[in-house]
Amino acid sequence: MSPRLPFGRRSLPRVYVTRQLPGDALDRLRGDAEVEVWDGEEPPPRDELLRGIGDAEGLLCLLTDNIDAGLLDAAPRLRVISTMAVGYDHIDVEAATGRGVAVCHTPGVLTETTADFAFALLLAAARRVPEGERTVREGRWSTWHPSFLVGYDVGGATLGIVGLGQIGQAVARRARGFEMRILYHSRNPNPEAEREVGCTYASFEEVLSLSDFVTVHVPLTPETRHLFNEAAFQRMKPTSVFVNTSRGAVVDEAALHHALASHQIAAAAIDVTETEPLSSQDPLLRLPNLLVTPHIASASVATRGRMAGLAVDDLLAVLGGRQPAHCVNQQVLAERGG
Repeated sequence: MSPRLPFGRRSLPRVYVTRQLPGDALDRLRGDAEVEVWDGEEPPPRDELLRGIGDAEGLLCLLTDNIDAGLLDAAPRLRVISTMAVGYDHIDVEAATGRGVAVCHTPGVLTETTADFAFALLLAAARRVPEGERTVREGRWSTWHPSFLVGYDVGGATLGIVGLGQIGQAVARRARGFEMRILYHSRNPNPEAEREVGCTYASFEEVLSLSDFVTVHVPLTPETRHLFNEAAFQRMKPTSVFVNTSRGAVVDEAALHHALASHQIAAAAIDVTETEPLSSQDPLLRLPNLLVTPHIASASVATRGRMAGLAVDDLLAVLGGRQPAHCVNQQVLAERGG
């Protein structure tokens, strides 16, 4: 137990952490806070989360933890939520703001790692790598013939990027190495990024219809939920490959299933699903032209360590009255004078 000041006041702020963290992040946190950590690999049950944050001043959570108004009501002393994730759609930011709770996240540190993985998915789906690997393992490799597991060339093809934020731009830089023509669509054109990474702005419909590969890098918002629906997939080429490393709910999975099963598009590779984990009985998994990975785009040793470190740094900054690096609702800090 941490030492206590007279009259029962804590010498250090109390922080609840919803999972063990990589690297030395927890050790650093324990140097400046009284820390309780949920030790399971699965997210803490709601009753445990309610108990854990009951008298906490700080919460360090993951994207699998649903932080809603009811939980916030159970934590009257809470001052900051720091999530070890870029996206923060699992947190009711409006409710947190209304209760004076700062919300921090970890953008930037996983940009290059996620872009690497998005391009890895693109290459694997284009050249049918998972199908080829399964063919060998299952003893179905009988001979070589001209049409055996043929895929699609990436070099010189047209890449469509939906969402030209930091990760989208990083993907574009990788695509230049493959001499790809790069189209993009975002809420607003980005002339500076166009010059830097050599891409061309187009409408959403044009990106879909002209691209050989479409990769998604948008946050989950009411506007982007099911952005890729039946109409979107119908606009894509029958030879196109779809890649999603953003958020699962950006895609209408029933529409994706239909597009793949009916060969409206050639293939898809996704690292995120609308419900995670995806059930082993989900009909998507019966499709040979779909590659699914378990939300691991940022899963490199160095990147996960940096994410944990940034989440801790921002949490301690807010608790210490300092400016965090990445706060979603800055107005909370402004009202505090911090």
